[in-house]
Amino acid sequence: MRQGSNVLVFPAWRENPYLNLLALAARSQGWHFLGATTYDSLRRQLGRLQPHDVLHLHWTQPLLQSAASALEAEERLGALRRDLEGLRSRGISIVWTVHNRLPHELSHRDAEISLYRTLGELADVVHIMAPATADVVSDVVTLDSRKLRVIPHPSYEGIYDMAAERSVARAAFELADTDRAVLFLGQIRPYKGVDALIAASRAATLPGREIVLMLAGAVKEMAQEEFTATLPDDLRTITHLSFVSDGELGQWFRAADVAVFPYRAILNSGSLHLAASFQTPVVLPNEAHLRSQFGSQRWVRFFDPARPTDSIAELLSDPALFTDVTAEDFAAFTDPISPWAISREYHALLEELSSRAIAS
Repeated sequence: MRQGSNVLVFPAWRENPYLNLLALAARSQGWHFLGATTYDSLRRQLGRLQPHDVLHLHWTQPLLQSAASALEAEERLGALRRDLEGLRSRGISIVWTVHNRLPHELSHRDAEISLYRTLGELADVVHIMAPATADVVSDVVTLDSRKLRVIPHPSYEGIYDMAAERSVARAAFELADTDRAVLFLGQIRPYKGVDALIAASRAATLPGREIVLMLAGAVKEMAQEEFTATLPDDLRTITHLSFVSDGELGQWFRAADVAVFPYRAILNSGSLHLAASFQTPVVLPNEAHLRSQFGSQRWVRFFDPARPTDSIAELLSDPALFTDVTAEDFAAFTDPISPWAISREYHALLEELSSRAIAS
């Protein structure tokens, strides 16, 4: 590594735990991390990069989807392509992490697809976390297998307070031992399918036990009052409809019997890794790439996306759901993907790219 090599990260959301974990090992070895969060700030920051530095693009939504018109989106796309070509000519490497099949909110779909294809063409490395990513996005972009690098999503072991006692956490929410506490934690947005989870929790029947729905996270793209009005009076709910602080995460996960992520569209899920770190079983949509990646995990079950309400309700009505899961089952998953282990893999990638640039 050249002394003082830089990584320009976009978008560099300071509170994003994934970005912070990924950079741990590289920071400890002298890599400098620059950041930008908007189209304009990214283009300004590109001028700071020198040969052997790295541009690492993550979520692409802020680049084109904030444009005021389709014409502006196309103009931005052209400018970005020229920028990326200029970086390559200057010996600066480009990494693109594919987080989603496409951004969840699209104002300029055609331009976004063109951006994906531009990144697939010009990136030196396409970083994926789910091994089946190339297949999942194949209708959007063809990813060159020679560029693919699998670095899994890390667990959150050691990042948050994992010591919360289950009994203490449940008592804080006034949950009885017989209650089945069903958790959704994260931003409440249309694509996440929380409406189906609400209906499923209401429809589920568990003789002698009560289903309690726990909802924690800010409501997006609709008024909070409008969302609250969708909660049935005959379903016991515990809500915190705003950001959940790091110090409170453990209480929510440790109190829950199961975390349900009823997404209508998903490629990678940091929420699953967060739940696993707190040893909370998970229900996911039965998508082929998710089943191939997590189907062997005893603490993961799948619902049918074609009938989400009924399918989730059937799972929640099963008295034996996850009764055979042990702490060892979670450890077998989280131990190999500790934050430090994954950050070391990422650091090795940065060193490889820097050396490649030097060699050229």
